[in-house]
Amino acid sequence: MTHLVNGRMIVPPFPEGMETLVVGMGCFWGAEQRFWETPGVWTTAVGFTGGTSPGPGYRDVCTGATGHAEVVLVVFDPLELTLEGALAVFWNNHDPTQGMGQGNDIGTQYRSCIFVADAEQRAAAEATRDALEPLLADAGFTPITTQVSELGTFHYAEDYHQQYLARNPTGYCGLGDTGITCPTGVIG
Repeated sequence: MTHLVNGRMIVPPFPEGMETLVVGMGCFWGAEQRFWETPGVWTTAVGFTGGTSPGPGYRDVCTGATGHAEVVLVVFDPLELTLEGALAVFWNNHDPTQGMGQGNDIGTQYRSCIFVADAEQRAAAEATRDALEPLLADAGFTPITTQVSELGTFHYAEDYHQQYLARNPTGYCGLGDTGITCPTGVIG
């Protein structure tokens, strides 16, 4: 399957040297668009992870019963976009203090989450979170609620969800940010 915007494959194998990051930041339609517009991102796809059901579909996930989150698989070239830079896109484009939802999208499937593939990603996620949290607190926000968890199986969402806002340019996007920029240079 190819990406509607950039024409690249959204399923592996990806070119050698590419890295991946899986994040949830509310409805995956707008989240995916934020990443596909980012220089250094090779491709994106939307799907589900973090739940218990072996083959979740959108309708199942929307019930909240499967425990899955709507997420974006971000495939990026680390020579053009660092992991810290990819995480900054995540932190800067939603409200990580809102809890189980974003904007009007409420439910566990819309939670703020980072699914890490290894210890390096966990350390980077935690370092960037810890750098952003006091800035948010100073601006009057409640604590960050973003879950940082081990990546399990990534389940691709149905085809009509892939690059949804490219197919439907006036489609719904409930993402809103905090107006606070995640500091950079916090990863050693």
